[in-house]
Amino acid sequence: MAEKKEITIKDLPGVGAATAEKLSEAGFDNLMSLAVSSPGELVNVAGVTEATARKIIKAAREGLSMGFESGEDLLRKREAVIKISTGSKEFDKILGGGVETGAITEVYGAYGSGKTSLAHQLSVNVQLPKDKGGAEGMAVWIDTEGTIRPEYLAKLAKVKGLEPNEALKNFRGVRAFNSDHQMLLAENVEDLIKEGLPVKLVVVDSLMGHFRSDFSGRGQLADRQQKLNKHLHALLKLAHTYNIAVYITNQVMSKPDVFFGDPTEAIGGHVLAHASTYRVYVRRGKKGTRVAKLVDAPAMPDAECIFSVTDDGIQDV
Repeated sequence: MAEKKEITIKDLPGVGAATAEKLSEAGFDNLMSLAVSSPGELVNVAGVTEATARKIIKAAREGLSMGFESGEDLLRKREAVIKISTGSKEFDKILGGGVETGAITEVYGAYGSGKTSLAHQLSVNVQLPKDKGGAEGMAVWIDTEGTIRPEYLAKLAKVKGLEPNEALKNFRGVRAFNSDHQMLLAENVEDLIKEGLPVKLVVVDSLMGHFRSDFSGRGQLADRQQKLNKHLHALLKLAHTYNIAVYITNQVMSKPDVFFGDPTEAIGGHVLAHASTYRVYVRRGKKGTRVAKLVDAPAMPDAECIFSVTDDGIQDV
């Protein structure tokens, strides 16, 4: 049988040289990026009509054979998923082996509960070999609160047997100054991947900080949630397209109507709750320990574990 010719963007209906150039400049330079886009996005970046945009997306999907798949095919795809260790065996256990690539893992809790320490640990662990709980890749950190500490990363790398300077070279951090800047930086992660960098972890610490300050009052709530939804979908697209683990930290609020039990609740509403693949609530425990509770996961029961945050990183108690 003759080999099937590989389809490029220029082979799609309605895509000439000028349109292909506009699409490439906007980051739509392969069939997958077009297949998972919306007609509105293509209308904005390429100046085509909505009908043409729909034709382009349909042809891209057909070129990738994006139809229904059997359970066996889906299981084979799941074998490509990598689990990045948190540093604590008990914590890894409740997550099904660690922080998963191709998914968003949200960890929320009050200040001092260990969310950022875990982000530092994951940024080092992602560089380890797969048989040691790593992904043989690098971390990109979008910092909204000024929490990156390179000296802590270097120390954790040394503990894990990595050369500290090499570990810092395998890390990219950037400060976001408002919600629009944060959204732009998330979209720019794709450029780093196209440069050939083996990005396997994206950290956003914290996700809601800027959205909380840029949009105040109930009158702006709908606008905030719409922008947040767009931001989360950009992160999900990154996770699925490039098999990347997305780790986001989230702030909390206290519910005054809760009289019994813990009144702490994550902010971000249902938009964030539905977008996160795994949701973990962390809080302070006894004698300086931390408690992690798995609140939501696709096919795992609720579970709890105890871990500790030390000078040498995240560890079992």
